[in-house]
Amino acid sequence: MLSFKRSERVREMMIEEISDIIRNELKDPRIGFVTVMDADVAHNLRHADIYVSPMGTEEQKKNTIKGITSAAPFIRRLLGQRMKIKFVPEIAFKWDHTAEYSDRINRLLHSIKDKKGPTDDPAGR
Repeated sequence: MLSFKRSERVREMMIEEISDIIRNELKDPRIGFVTVMDADVAHNLRHADIYVSPMGTEEQKKNTIKGITSAAPFIRRLLGQRMKIKFVPEIAFKWDHTAEYSDRINRLLHSIKDKKGPTDDPAGR
């Protein structure tokens, strides 16, 4: 049987709760559509980096990150009410560029495929 570290269970719970808090509790107009991608929780549960991926223009993304960062104490307080743990980690929000990077790589690969044409591939792909 696999054993999970407590910090891993707290990480999963934090991702779920923070996603719900951002979606349903925050009323800041700067905050647009955002996805909580991951969390990195310290083993002693005192600190957590929350990785988010905002959507929209660059300006909208920056405003979303600013809005979420300013709401961090409120989010932490709600986490304390929802999660039954002794210490609620200090949270810091980080912009997760993984989705943007993946999209860029995908577009580059498609542009290379489009430039080759159908006869360049001996397998006919």
